[in-house]
Amino acid sequence: DNYQPSDFAWMEMQNTKIDFVVGAIENYEDALYGYKAAYESFILLKDIEWSKKLEKFSAMLPELQKGLPVDDEFKKDVPGSKADMNAYDVIYYAGDCNAASKTIAINLPNDEEVHMKYGSRKLQLKNSMQAKFDKILMPIAEILIDPEQRKYVTFTAFFENTMFHEVGHAMGIKNTIDNTGTVREVLKEQYSAIEEGKADIMGLYLVTRLYEMGELTEGEVMDNYVTFFAGIFRSSRFGAASSHGKANMMRFNYFAEQGSFTRHENGTYTVHFDKTYDAMISLMQKILFIQGNGDYKAAKKWVDDAAMVPPVLQADLDRLNSSNIPVDIVFKQGPAIVGLK
Repeated sequence: DNYQPSDFAWMEMQNTKIDFVVGAIENYEDALYGYKAAYESFILLKDIEWSKKLEKFSAMLPELQKGLPVDDEFKKDVPGSKADMNAYDVIYYAGDCNAASKTIAINLPNDEEVHMKYGSRKLQLKNSMQAKFDKILMPIAEILIDPEQRKYVTFTAFFENTMFHEVGHAMGIKNTIDNTGTVREVLKEQYSAIEEGKADIMGLYLVTRLYEMGELTEGEVMDNYVTFFAGIFRSSRFGAASSHGKANMMRFNYFAEQGSFTRHENGTYTVHFDKTYDAMISLMQKILFIQGNGDYKAAKKWVDDAAMVPPVLQADLDRLNSSNIPVDIVFKQGPAIVGLK
């Protein structure tokens, strides 16, 4: 069960047009302590054109880490220099990644030691992402987003939000500030929900900063905010039991408390930029404080109190179900599909 040598080797394989990801990788299914990982594999074909657009962002990660709006002790970790970002079309999913909700981006390896020495690779699964946007996210926006704001729901924003979610996993803090252990070890079974919440909100923060820096220029930052909010509805339909589902509900309820959106009598939602911006900063700080302090009790209380679907939101999700919008995409794959059998 020593996967570290292969993790280091995979970090060196950044110039291949075909990539193969395989191993015992994610531990979301271990609801007891989050220690056991499930096997999965991907076969990926690099999108050269889209990947070129992403090259410059890897070099910016150390600067973005230093600029996080928290005290220095909560951002002391520096991402490794071999981090990269690329876009791929997925040819084949197998194992855990094809068991239920379909992954549209990955940030690997998960090993904190590899992160410190080399960084991590962020792989955007563009064809799966496009399918979810076209078949699920846009139809959801047509029902739940204020008609005046539907123009802000774009594939580019969805791609950026998803990509920087994965970048967000590599940012922040990996070891507690008192050096009692890694954040993953200390937060135990609460780690995955807290970490997914961090990656979500960190991704939105990074997009915002890159717009402010003039590094993102296609569209406008409001696209990312409204698309991000529409994405909460999409992800919420998987339920609140999984780590991602808990993170979604904790964020939705936090945004509601902060006045980040208004739900109208006709069942549509309007996103308020300034209040969402403020909520984004304070939510990210809250998560990084819990992680850096290794505060298991605070993490558990927050998950227990806030990781629930409020009745009004459940009614809106039921409307989506009655509109026959699929919860997720399903793959037809294998030798017969490509004419090999």
